[in-house]
Amino acid sequence: MGEGTASEVERRTAAPEAASVATPAATALARAFPVLLPRVSRRSIVLRLARNSMLVRSSFAAAWQRERDYGTPFLFVPVVIGAGVWAWYALPYDLPPLLLAALLVASAIPAARSWCRCGLFSLVARAAFLLVAGMCLSAIETARLSTVLLDQPVTTTIAGRVLASEADDRGRMRYRIAVLSTHDPALRRPPAIVNLVARSRHTPIAVGEGISGRARLSPPSGAALPSLNDFAFDAYFAGTGAIGYFYGKPIAVQLTGEGGRVFWLASAQETIAAWRSALTARIRDQIGGDAGAIAAALVTAEQRGISPDTVEALRRAGLAHVLAISGLNMVLAAGTFLVGARLALSLLPGAAERYPIKKFAAAGGLVTVTLYILISGGAVSAVRSWLMIVVMLVAVLVDRTAISLRNIALSAIVLLSVTPSAVTGPGFQMSYAATLGLVAGYAAWRDRGVLRDMPAARGPRLTQQASSFVAGLLLSSVIGGLATLVYSLGHFHRIPAYGLAGNLLAMPVISFVVMPMGVIAMLLMPLGLEGIPLAIMGKGIEAMIAMANWVSGWGGEVVTGRLPPLAFALLAAGGGLACLFRTRLAALAVLPLAAGAVLAFLAPARPAPQLLVSEDGALVALVDDRAAATNRRQPPGFIYDQWRYALRIEQHKAPLMLGGGEGDRGSPTRSTTDRRKVAAGRAGDGRSASLLAASPHPVASLGLQGTGRHRADSGAATEAFDAAFTLAAGQRRFVCRRQAWCAGVAAAGWRVVWLEDPAYMGPACERADIVIAPRHRGRRACANGALLISARSLRLTGALEVASTGDGVTADRNMITTQAVVQLHRPWNRHRLYDWRSDSFQDPDEIAEFNDSDE
Repeated sequence: MGEGTASEVERRTAAPEAASVATPAATALARAFPVLLPRVSRRSIVLRLARNSMLVRSSFAAAWQRERDYGTPFLFVPVVIGAGVWAWYALPYDLPPLLLAALLVASAIPAARSWCRCGLFSLVARAAFLLVAGMCLSAIETARLSTVLLDQPVTTTIAGRVLASEADDRGRMRYRIAVLSTHDPALRRPPAIVNLVARSRHTPIAVGEGISGRARLSPPSGAALPSLNDFAFDAYFAGTGAIGYFYGKPIAVQLTGEGGRVFWLASAQETIAAWRSALTARIRDQIGGDAGAIAAALVTAEQRGISPDTVEALRRAGLAHVLAISGLNMVLAAGTFLVGARLALSLLPGAAERYPIKKFAAAGGLVTVTLYILISGGAVSAVRSWLMIVVMLVAVLVDRTAISLRNIALSAIVLLSVTPSAVTGPGFQMSYAATLGLVAGYAAWRDRGVLRDMPAARGPRLTQQASSFVAGLLLSSVIGGLATLVYSLGHFHRIPAYGLAGNLLAMPVISFVVMPMGVIAMLLMPLGLEGIPLAIMGKGIEAMIAMANWVSGWGGEVVTGRLPPLAFALLAAGGGLACLFRTRLAALAVLPLAAGAVLAFLAPARPAPQLLVSEDGALVALVDDRAAATNRRQPPGFIYDQWRYALRIEQHKAPLMLGGGEGDRGSPTRSTTDRRKVAAGRAGDGRSASLLAASPHPVASLGLQGTGRHRADSGAATEAFDAAFTLAAGQRRFVCRRQAWCAGVAAAGWRVVWLEDPAYMGPACERADIVIAPRHRGRRACANGALLISARSLRLTGALEVASTGDGVTADRNMITTQAVVQLHRPWNRHRLYDWRSDSFQDPDEIAEFNDSDE
């Protein structure tokens, strides 16, 4: 009785307290639905809602306290810094240094005052400071590099110093050259470093020697489509100012004066580059073929020697990650040395009892991975792996936990402090995502409590170890694949459907044969005893290639197309939250994951483009329902493959070449009778066929001689364009006159003309809705309002995609034009605004006002 009275008193005294903490929303909810719960008073509903709210808050507070005990807030430091780096690169203009300094000081003051507190304000203040710090790191790196990008293609004679060299599978050499001088013509704004390919057979020029030759230089290309990878951005932060090729054979020259002097750092870099080249050549000479090229790639990261077919087979089998110097290679290299060193030391009598052989092996492992990173070229994934392993081995030396999320965060902070631009690349993102997923999965498996009390499995020890290895390999492949899935979709727009099978088949060979033999060969190479290990390594790689070809033959590649940027960000954030949190707070990841999945599958990234134009205007495609009709029979793979994967193009339609069958320039010509039969049979319109086949070249009927700046009247050329549009509409492809023009009709009804000969500008503007003239540098627009895409406009916009509003063709033609370049005033795009005549940077409107005589 007493207990009941006491509990009743507690209930009555607690009720007002619970009611006092009830939210207005809870009270409004109780008033809004009194009919649904007739037997429950409004007061009890308010009390229950208030009690549940308090339970949620207390549960959240307890979970957050546990996360603080785990050190989870520190794991978000590189995440927030990376967000600041992203924010800096997304800005349309560079912020003034004084403004950045003021923001840093303004955010540092509240962060410092609340550094030891745990409230929400403290977290927000610290996050704001780290965000601004990330922006400052990006600004410092951008200003420190100050890479000079070439403003426009040019042919000149260069002289410079070879910084690195690499041969491809056909024996062509690619040189990385520090430019010392240019002449004929001398460039007013020469790039400091260029990458040039020598296609003629010649004696390779060694690293550190002088090189000279006539070369064609071009600026690094921008994105192939809006929101795709910007190669000019990558080139700027890699220090590459131009790319191109030599005309003929480059020659070795003697460096004198300033060209022959180098600082100690540059001298060390050249020495390491020479080691890499010599090591690559030695490995390829001893193994040979694609196996030798892959073996060299695993050691020195030089991949140009691998044939494209083998690279594609590895990619389709989900084994492309093997070629990159990443965590797998570093771990296997360090692990091989650690196991071998500990085994060798343990064989010495009394060594294991007297000395810490584990720490000795860890110190040797530090030296091994440091030498590995020096000869591997220093890619982002390799540096990340090196930092991780260095932290792990140092933890072994000081008797701390080797593998932890904190070590990942430390390595990310160091990498972001030195090269913050790396956060935008797929190498950084996929490398850290895979490592984060594996370490988080390992921690979850280690901390599990369900299976700890289960009896151990019985059976032979060898069988148990084999099953554990297979299970670990399977689990690692699944976790790694899921962790990097969103980045594969976001950057490469495709995933290998049978990547798990490929990894299960090939990883044992890579783990137990290829990488151990590679490490042993490198250790024995100074003694000249690397022959046998390299031979075994080559056999293992040949087996891996055979497995990759087998798996890729299943045809399981899944092309997904572009992800909306917001969907990509939400999916990446959800995956990060799931891995960083260790308590029930990890369930918060469901919200961004679900929202990102809905956006990815239900919301299109943008209206489907119907016309694509490459950055130089040389390649044009009409896109209609997974089919692309191009103006080239064999479009360049570098551009077209990006279009194909981003837009999920399944069919390519080659142009109908009236100057010589279906082919590119240079295709064998057909007789006039055959041309007339082909045109008449495919068009179904005798008049159109006769107009198009009347002469080998419409220029002849217009009285014009070759290409030039003549303006054609509305005679035969106009009729020829009309006939070509009729034929193209029926064929759903381009109709092209060799070395003159191509005409096509988009799905929205736009008449599109691509001009190779500017002499047809007048008739093209008169009859077309869109005119693409990559060699035209005169007028800014067509008189009839047709969209004119010229060399000048493409220089400012980069690649273009044109979509329709879906309202049909009206006076304004209802076009939505999206350009790849939107940050003209950022350092990696400012070269587009440079005018070599005035040696200054112009406004976009001023560049467009240059008349043809100035060109």
